[in-house]
Amino acid sequence: MPSAFGTSPDTGTTRYPPVADHGLIGDLRSAALVDSHGTIDWYCCPRFDAPSVFASILDADRGGSFELAADAPTRTKQFYFPDTNVLITRFFADDGVGEVQDFMPVLDDSREADRHRLIRRVVCVRGSLPFRARVAPRFEYGAQSHTVHAQHGQAVFESPSLSLALTSSVPIEVAGQDVWSLFKLHEGESAVFALDRVGGDVAPRFCPLSEAEQQFNATVGYWRRWLSRSRYRGRWREMVHRSALTLKLLTYVPSGAIIAAPTTSLPERVGGERNWDYRYVWIRDAAFCVYALLRLGFTEEAEAFMGFLSEHVHLEATRPTGPLQIMYGIDGRRELPERKLTHLEGYRGSAPVRVGNDAVGQLQLDIYGALIDALYLYDKWGRPISSGHWDSISELVDWVCEHWDQPDQGIWESRSGGRNFLYSRLMCWVAIERAMRLARHRGLPADMVRWGWVRDEIYHRIMRHGWSAERHAFVQYEDGHVLDASVLMMPLAKFVSPTDPKWLATLDALGDDLVSDSLVYRYDPQSSPDGLRGDEGTFSICSFWYVEALTRAGRLDEARLAFEKMLTYANHLGLYAEQIGHTGEQRGNFPQAFTHLALISAAFNLDRALG
Repeated sequence: MPSAFGTSPDTGTTRYPPVADHGLIGDLRSAALVDSHGTIDWYCCPRFDAPSVFASILDADRGGSFELAADAPTRTKQFYFPDTNVLITRFFADDGVGEVQDFMPVLDDSREADRHRLIRRVVCVRGSLPFRARVAPRFEYGAQSHTVHAQHGQAVFESPSLSLALTSSVPIEVAGQDVWSLFKLHEGESAVFALDRVGGDVAPRFCPLSEAEQQFNATVGYWRRWLSRSRYRGRWREMVHRSALTLKLLTYVPSGAIIAAPTTSLPERVGGERNWDYRYVWIRDAAFCVYALLRLGFTEEAEAFMGFLSEHVHLEATRPTGPLQIMYGIDGRRELPERKLTHLEGYRGSAPVRVGNDAVGQLQLDIYGALIDALYLYDKWGRPISSGHWDSISELVDWVCEHWDQPDQGIWESRSGGRNFLYSRLMCWVAIERAMRLARHRGLPADMVRWGWVRDEIYHRIMRHGWSAERHAFVQYEDGHVLDASVLMMPLAKFVSPTDPKWLATLDALGDDLVSDSLVYRYDPQSSPDGLRGDEGTFSICSFWYVEALTRAGRLDEARLAFEKMLTYANHLGLYAEQIGHTGEQRGNFPQAFTHLALISAAFNLDRALG
């Protein structure tokens, strides 16, 4: 085995590239992270929430990876092929320039889609360059052994749960459980590696250079056709469209589900315990995604999510946490038991690595407002909702009218017990108000008198108990004094005028206490313990909410400056994680749907205000 394939004993960034040093590729069923040096260090197959095949981002020794890079001292740069999710990593050396083109074909044929083909095409564009490849899968999060058999440019990795076939246009060799290759390309020459899931009806199949070229063009064409439906023509078109393409990558086509992020356990703080599995469908996050995509003119994704709700989300009013769960599996499953993978050290030693999510059993009342608002907008910008959907909405609103005043865990999923969170009250108000709008607009049957009475009661409760005369601001929970960035949604949800004196005072208080160089902390864990140790970074969705709140308040110069500053915190590809740390590093699962949908909304509304 060449020494170039060894790992350093250092536990820092030489073994673990920064979270931001990655791009994302996918086929609308699964996804992979590719770092800026050409290594795939996260890939789950055959779907987003399947056990990982490559997970060296969570354990450099045990996780497995697919390395492909120039075998010489180089500088690297990475970009997306314009208007697509095809990722290109370029290598600049003294003797030449090469690039690796990474993509996963998006296929309509269900049988071929089950192949989940991952193509890595290497091209020498100037001079000549030596390259190296090492394919080292580690199945079931690195816990399951496998065998490998190779012949005639093809290797099959077999484990009890999954088999993968690697085909290569250059010679490959087996070393233990891995496959490696050393080869050299001259200007104009190329090589192809294709990794397929095989088994059942899917047999190993070579991927010659001509087929790789055809699939590259087909994948580029797919993404460009999809993006051409966007109606956005504003100032920040490149960033908005990158965010839209990222949200699309987080959709699971077989069911219409939209996941929160494609990764698990990337830490909110290196060395901390705030490590969560986000590869599921949060009702809130998915509803907000529907809003952002509808804003841009993408109605098919909203319709697909409606299909997910109709087929997989069954209301159960007798459940103690309400008729809706806060999250579901991408196939609609309700049980998502959380467990720790103790054999993995975690990103830069940030244990535990978790799969599953115990927050599934929490009561979070705000999800009803997020969902009904998305359904209201789908009816307005997509297509009219069906009578069946209206029956479900009515059932949800009736439940909200009965239970809106319960303590809950809130939008931030506190693990320290329930509270009377203002944001939860606000979104219960939204649930009822949007349903009433929809009923009036469509002439649908509704108990308008009762709904209106409860809506108004929630309003008065927020204004009386959510306002702190001491802080001169709306606060995190009733009769409290802790500030919380979630109240930025008050004018965005049209609960309060964006120029109301109480709201402007709140905006100033948030700016003084929670804003740092345009970046917004969601709350202070020391003042409002959430049941977890350690601090966290600024929360990027809150930073974009802040931009939008400034915009609606007419403070356009401040809004634009804050927005432009936020754009500088994106990675080199325009991608964001959930949080941003003290030195500008990306923290948490990556990329994060929450952040990208908020960017779209902030850009859309700021554009409109600027004219």
